[in-house]
Amino acid sequence: MKINLKPSLYFICFLITGLAYAQNNTIAGTISDNSETVPFANIYLKGTKIGTSTLEDGSYILKNIPAGTYKLQVSVLGYQDFSTKVTFKNNEDKTLDITIDPASEQLEEMVVTGTLKAVNRSESPVPVEVYSPTFLKKNPTASIFEALQNVNGVRPQINCNVCNTGDIHINGLEGPYTLVLIDGMPIVSGLGTVYGLSGIPNSLIEQIEIIKGPASTLYGSEAVGGLINIITKNTLETPDFFADAFVTGWGEFNIDVGAKINLGKKTDMLLGINYFNYDNPIDNNGDNFTDLTLQDRISVFQKWNFQRKENRIFSLAGRFFYEDRWGGEMQWTPEFRGGDEIYGESIYTRRWEVLGKYQLPIKEKVLFFFSYNDHSQNSVYGDTPYIADQRIGFGQFTWDKSLGSHDLLIGSAIRYNYYDDNTTATTSVDEVVIPSLFIQDEISLAKQHSLLLGMRYDYDKRHGSIYTPRTAYRFKITDNDIIRLNAGTGFRVVNLFTEEHAALTGARDVIVTEELKPEQSFNVNLNYLKKIYADNGTFVSIDASVFYTNFSNAILPDYDTDPNKIIYDNLNGKSVSKGVSANVDFSFTNGFKFLLGATLQDVSQTENGVTERQILSESFTGTWNASYEIKNIDLSIDYTGNIYGPMRLPTLGESDPRSDYSPTWSIQNIQFTWKGLENFEFYGGIKNLLDWTPNRGNPFIIARAHDPFDKNVTFDPNGNVAATPNNPDALTFDPSYVYGPNQGIRGFFGLRYRIN
Repeated sequence: MKINLKPSLYFICFLITGLAYAQNNTIAGTISDNSETVPFANIYLKGTKIGTSTLEDGSYILKNIPAGTYKLQVSVLGYQDFSTKVTFKNNEDKTLDITIDPASEQLEEMVVTGTLKAVNRSESPVPVEVYSPTFLKKNPTASIFEALQNVNGVRPQINCNVCNTGDIHINGLEGPYTLVLIDGMPIVSGLGTVYGLSGIPNSLIEQIEIIKGPASTLYGSEAVGGLINIITKNTLETPDFFADAFVTGWGEFNIDVGAKINLGKKTDMLLGINYFNYDNPIDNNGDNFTDLTLQDRISVFQKWNFQRKENRIFSLAGRFFYEDRWGGEMQWTPEFRGGDEIYGESIYTRRWEVLGKYQLPIKEKVLFFFSYNDHSQNSVYGDTPYIADQRIGFGQFTWDKSLGSHDLLIGSAIRYNYYDDNTTATTSVDEVVIPSLFIQDEISLAKQHSLLLGMRYDYDKRHGSIYTPRTAYRFKITDNDIIRLNAGTGFRVVNLFTEEHAALTGARDVIVTEELKPEQSFNVNLNYLKKIYADNGTFVSIDASVFYTNFSNAILPDYDTDPNKIIYDNLNGKSVSKGVSANVDFSFTNGFKFLLGATLQDVSQTENGVTERQILSESFTGTWNASYEIKNIDLSIDYTGNIYGPMRLPTLGESDPRSDYSPTWSIQNIQFTWKGLENFEFYGGIKNLLDWTPNRGNPFIIARAHDPFDKNVTFDPNGNVAATPNNPDALTFDPSYVYGPNQGIRGFFGLRYRIN
């Protein structure tokens, strides 16, 4: 049969011609940032393979675009992503010039923690590290305490194997040396330091600012080793609604929900709720104790913003926090609470706080900061009850005044501390009012040089007058090369519960041999910041520091003199923390980003000519964050981790078979995030990829876990533990031997949703 192919060929040629004609759409233009054109920017149509990069003059052209509606996206290192919808019919030539805004690498973050003034980060004479919500999302956690594990030089330290409470170490210094602020106010202290970091919703955080080194000149006691300022979101910059929820393979569940509510033309409110629950007892290390403390926690946060004449500031925030946590033997239930049959540590925590900022309606810039919190804890550690109440009130005036080359900040503060518990260490209520005066002068010596001088005076009736001076020098070699030299002093007043939570959880007695004097410190820090912008769009940032801190009257626990006691006194000698730290940030135009950090440190104490390393201080630490974004499928991959060098551990004497030093250990995580659905993000991955837990290489972690009430421990006439056939190592129950989490490998899955 003969077939005539001509009509078919005509049809095929017509179809091909039509398709070619239908795809003959183009769009062209330039990309700039209001001052100059932007070369090497990536521009593409989302969901297609059509894309290009701008030339050196910032121009671009996309050809052969089929008819339809697309989302055109622009991304380039150092600028915020841009997107807009474009529609093509047939044979259209569009011109679209695009203006993009600088991102944080070029438009510096604003920081307030270093000088109590909002300044560009590069202009601050005090080096401040800034971490955004994007950083926190790369390894999602249920608390700020956990989130800080990937910050170089900062380590969350778990202090109890049973209740899993902990504190934050900076540059190897123990938690009491770190001051935690919320919106610049010291309301997380004492009891709150141990428990309060677990109740701040991550979704309400604008950024976290960290200073490593003394900051007592501006912030008073506790800011000896450094401080962490958690800055909450401004209502004007918050989406209308947001939600973030995730679950893990262990059964942990966390949800953050928030909304912005407008109440008239001049008032709006940010409402945030965080809920966390874990009620699945797991004992993978076989000691009959929970590996992870069970928790039921809720936190409700409100922040009000009031618009005033001449843009004067007035904000008011409040938070309520409640948590019920317990850990212990797997058979424990609430009916055993406080008894000596089944060991459990049960902690009920109730906390509320209010904080605000008000700018006085006068010509001069005078701000009033205020906060108050009430923290109540009802807990039992086995058959030992611990009932405590703490209240902290804080008020502060600051006057910001510029006079020629002098930028002055003059302030006056008053702090009210109330603390009471049922222990014999607190024979009467500890109530004290601490007034303070401080002055700071930042002097512009020349275009590239500035000098900061500061002095603070505090009066504590228990210790008298305390002076804390500091100085800082900044040499801005170029806009991308900055050297900072800081020196100053700090002071700290002891709080025994914060110092030694282990006293409640084990059999050791806490002994205070003298009236403790306030601890004093002197610190020097040399910092160098270098930014490199390559012609191909690659960005590199190097932030390196050398630090040295010397403590006098150091208040340190003595675990070694008597294995049955924790002895406190002022060190008759010196305690030194010294080392070098560096962060290197790489960002490439192909979507790769790397943040690498490392710290080498030596934290030691010298007394009677003998020098030894401080307990629970690692010799080195490293962190990393590797990210890759596959734009055409809206997928990003984040690989995060940390590594810690050996640290000396609190064993119960020479006969304790547990290792005196930790091994080098690492926790690593991977996460995949998909953003292909508008307003949604789906994320999931694996935490602790190496399945590392501290029981590796140790015969046990909790000493005498089978006899937590020491019913079968024999003591000699001097009160020392005697070796017996059923206790050959002469040990008592001790859950304080802990340096890392007991939680092994687990998967997680989460969802984020927001309406702008």
